[in-house]
Amino acid sequence: MSFPEHRPRRLRRTEAMRRLTAETHLSVDDLVAPLFVKEGIEVPEPVISMPGVFQHTQESLRKEVRALTDLGVPAVILFGIPAAKDATGSGADDPNGVVQVALSMLRDEVGDSIVLMADDCLDEYTDHGHCGLVSADGTVDNDGTLERYASIAIAQADAGADVVAPSGMMDGQVGAIRSALDENGHTEVAILAYAAKYASALYGPFRDAAECSPQFGDRRGYQMQVTNAREALDETAHDIGEGADMVMVKPALAYLDIIASVRQNFDVPVAAYHVSGEYSMLKAAAANGWIDGDAVALEHLMAIRRAGADFVLTYLAREVAERLNA
Repeated sequence: MSFPEHRPRRLRRTEAMRRLTAETHLSVDDLVAPLFVKEGIEVPEPVISMPGVFQHTQESLRKEVRALTDLGVPAVILFGIPAAKDATGSGADDPNGVVQVALSMLRDEVGDSIVLMADDCLDEYTDHGHCGLVSADGTVDNDGTLERYASIAIAQADAGADVVAPSGMMDGQVGAIRSALDENGHTEVAILAYAAKYASALYGPFRDAAECSPQFGDRRGYQMQVTNAREALDETAHDIGEGADMVMVKPALAYLDIIASVRQNFDVPVAAYHVSGEYSMLKAAAANGWIDGDAVALEHLMAIRRAGADFVLTYLAREVAERLNA
């Protein structure tokens, strides 16, 4: 018995046929734009290590979110850079803090037409650059940090956040935040947990943008080690058990196996963060003419979606949305 030859090639012959038989699709609906907002500046400031990314003023942030909303991007996530930092990160939950002011302004500007997410962490706000309170011996105080995360979540929800996203990888952070939100009348505010956040070398440009490099030590004591895969499932299960509505894998491209594994084992929405280093490498190679930047950008995002991510946090969000809408 003979079998037809070259069946796959028949299904690749034209662009229309390739679109028809594509297993994975990328749309504007799959994109979340990370944005930085900074106190004390009068014009947006470019992030040198992240071409095309800015530290925004409140006004330039408003314009950017309006543009993203008009493009159909369904969500943004905000990171704040305060004018002053201290050991406890007091600006993170200040009702007049930079992110709370931005959330309130954006809620008035765009209403419910875009999902407003806010990073719930301390590293942007502490003078030592760590994601939690630091004990006298230089280690991070896990339980004391949980109280800060809970207070930040309440402040963000009060200001208009739809989603709070704890990123510090503290044990019990989701449970502490969920309890605090519920007890303060914010039962409908969702939690996007950074469930599998690795101690990656790919975060350098983000730390430039958020001005949050650790002033001593590193974050390996609380972020996951890059060698571990099974641990990611344990961390994710704990976060879902504590009340996470959505979970995230970070970074994305170097951890496609983790995205796929989380997708296969859990039924909640799975996000992936296409992080600053992944973005900056793409932009640098494209600027040197070594790759077709536009094509590789789409290939990166498609790979993340193919691995199982329901949506992708990416600094490419606006430019890709513009292309998809063209």
